[in-house]
Amino acid sequence: MTDPATHPGTEEAATVAEPAASVRSLSGRMAELSSGSSEIASRVTSVITPRETLHVQEIERTRVFTTTVVIFAGLVAISLSLIGGDPVAKRVLLVALAAIAGSCGWLRWTLRSDENYSVARTTIVAYVAVLGAFTGIWYFGVFSPAAIVLPFGLSFFSLGQNQRAAFAVYAACAVLQAGLMILVASGVVRDVGLVRASSLTFLEHVVVIVLVQVTIVATYLIHRKAREATLHAIEQHDRVVRSLAHRDALLREARQDLAQAMQAGGVGRWTEEMVGGFRLGRVLGRGAMGEVYEAAREGGNGEPAAVKLLHPHVLAQAELVQRFVREARIVAGLNAANVVRVLDVSTPDEPVPWFAMERLVGQDLADHLREHKRMGLKGAVAMLRQVGLGLDAARAAGVVHRDLKPRNLFLTSSQVWKILDFGVARVSTEETLTKDQIVGTPNYMAPEQANGARVTHRTDLFALGVIAYRVLTGRPAFEGEATAEILYKVVHSMPPQPTALASLPPAMDLVLAVALAKNPADRFDSGAELARAVEEASRGNVDAALRERAERLLARLPWGAPA
Repeated sequence: MTDPATHPGTEEAATVAEPAASVRSLSGRMAELSSGSSEIASRVTSVITPRETLHVQEIERTRVFTTTVVIFAGLVAISLSLIGGDPVAKRVLLVALAAIAGSCGWLRWTLRSDENYSVARTTIVAYVAVLGAFTGIWYFGVFSPAAIVLPFGLSFFSLGQNQRAAFAVYAACAVLQAGLMILVASGVVRDVGLVRASSLTFLEHVVVIVLVQVTIVATYLIHRKAREATLHAIEQHDRVVRSLAHRDALLREARQDLAQAMQAGGVGRWTEEMVGGFRLGRVLGRGAMGEVYEAAREGGNGEPAAVKLLHPHVLAQAELVQRFVREARIVAGLNAANVVRVLDVSTPDEPVPWFAMERLVGQDLADHLREHKRMGLKGAVAMLRQVGLGLDAARAAGVVHRDLKPRNLFLTSSQVWKILDFGVARVSTEETLTKDQIVGTPNYMAPEQANGARVTHRTDLFALGVIAYRVLTGRPAFEGEATAEILYKVVHSMPPQPTALASLPPAMDLVLAVALAKNPADRFDSGAELARAVEEASRGNVDAALRERAERLLARLPWGAPA
């Protein structure tokens, strides 16, 4: 908080009354962010969800399992020629082995492509394998070690994503094994196995049946718990990766703020000089075009002000001088409560152009986000409502700001939000002085602005939507290592889904989808409309027309994966 700091009302004067303190605060924030981050984490993003990760693993596991079963069935079939046993049971087992090998071979062939995987197909093969396994158990002996084949297959199916299908396979194994054992032990079904249980007592039969059932249920439960533990571990890892990526995004943002804060200075070339009717004090900020000084009007009540002057080397560049004078004229013509107020402007015959603005006491949005990371719904709605009114006033005057961002939004001590820095603004009735080159801040540019196309009031509304995303989620909507990467994302992709990053009503996803629409015609038409939609969404409401509009946009270009 800049207390009792002053803000000059321009990008060039982005710092406040205590530059050194501001720099120390920013440096500390950067150190804090850097301490938990790593270079690798800044480049790692989660492109699929944890459940999707397990799904991919399941497909690969199914390929391995089906290949193994085909080989195993072949080995058992070959071994049958070397041993005796009931001939009928042997023929039945050979048919079952052929069915198992055929179904598993078919499933393995189908899984040449991941898209062909389905729970239904895998479950069908599972039932064929279970029935085939029991023909083998019947042949080798119901009370023989042949039953160990059940945990082998059951362990695979119990790790599956579909709990109902996994339980169905377990139930089939448990019921068939218990039923077959009971029927053989009671003499209802003749024991034809190579290893027979005729020598076992009734109690021994019961004990073996119970032990086999315990083994089957333990196999099922252990592997279901193993799947849950794996899913939890992947989710934990995913959260850590997202947290580090978030930390890195905030670190880059803090670096930008530090670079701006370092531009502030104490004594400047105009300190203690009279400019117009203002006595200049220390430098509040420096930029490429000029300096901003704290000032006070001489005489009267000594009204505080912030005076912006051009650098001497800029005076030789007519276009930049015109742009400076134009900014003063634009801001002076915007008589709106939510736009910084111009107090006085230099006359054409003065050697150095200047203009004086109201001196603001409070904090800009960039500083607030550096301290608090995000805003609550109530505060965000109040900010959007007031800034929206300021943008609507600029639109009425035919002005497009073109560089709306947190550093250019200022909350005064009287809780009034004001729009600052119209240095690159465009007036619809005039030719731009930037010759349609790309101007503005990449992270908050609209797609048409990034492409060097015509800008309109909806360009500023896109920037306001990006700001809304930033204050509500705590994350920049578009960020990257280089300007080209950021601009590519602005033009071609959507940021992560807001509700995946912060606890917000689901309706907020729909409102922000419209605010961040790539086509200007798909966006809100006014700042007031955007603010109202966010306010309604904060209560969980969204009208049917807006919902349909947002869903249509998201169908064409969905939210991106959380980073």
